[in-house]
Amino acid sequence: MITVHHLEHSRSQRIVWLLEELGVDYEIKRYKRDKKTNLAPQSLLDVHPLGKSPVITDDASGVDQVIAESGNIVEYLIEAYGHQFLPERNTDDWMSYRYWMHFAEGSVAATMVTSLIMEQITKKPVPALIRPITKAIVAKVGQVYLNPTLTGQFSLMNEQLQENEFFAGKMLTGADFMMIFPCEAVVSKGMSERYPAVARFVQTIHARPAYQAALAKGGQ
Repeated sequence: MITVHHLEHSRSQRIVWLLEELGVDYEIKRYKRDKKTNLAPQSLLDVHPLGKSPVITDDASGVDQVIAESGNIVEYLIEAYGHQFLPERNTDDWMSYRYWMHFAEGSVAATMVTSLIMEQITKKPVPALIRPITKAIVAKVGQVYLNPTLTGQFSLMNEQLQENEFFAGKMLTGADFMMIFPCEAVVSKGMSERYPAVARFVQTIHARPAYQAALAKGGQ
């Protein structure tokens, strides 16, 4: 049995969606964040020392295998249970699949998280004397690096989806399970008109029965 260790307000939702698409038996073990630190509780740290989610355990081999990191989990599940989500090797679609699998966390998610952290800095209480300095630094980092980088990344995503139904061509692949989170972020930030192909992709995914089933089990 596969167990999804599901920390609230985390990206483990896409793993639940993948399992629904695969039709594999699984269970969800839920964890709540510490109210003071917003970090994972000790019970999740006991599963994996970083206390991050998603993380799954799989006892198919007779021993609980602990698998962490989104991309690693997606690749493991597809290779073990659902080769239908793998393009044929050494094709253009295969190369796209590999690229977008790693782009999701290696590029766009890293920039988005940095942007979120910088945004939070301006909202935290700081001494009045240094508040203007803090805001100026955050604004400059956004202007010089974060905003142009995100614009380039979102534009690249949109261009790929203008030419393809999914990120690796005409078929749903592991890349789509990885890329749904940044695409949803684009829509949630009100940029659908600017990146219409990304918005169309999100609508397509959200309409899938397996995605709806994942929401019902994993939560919004």
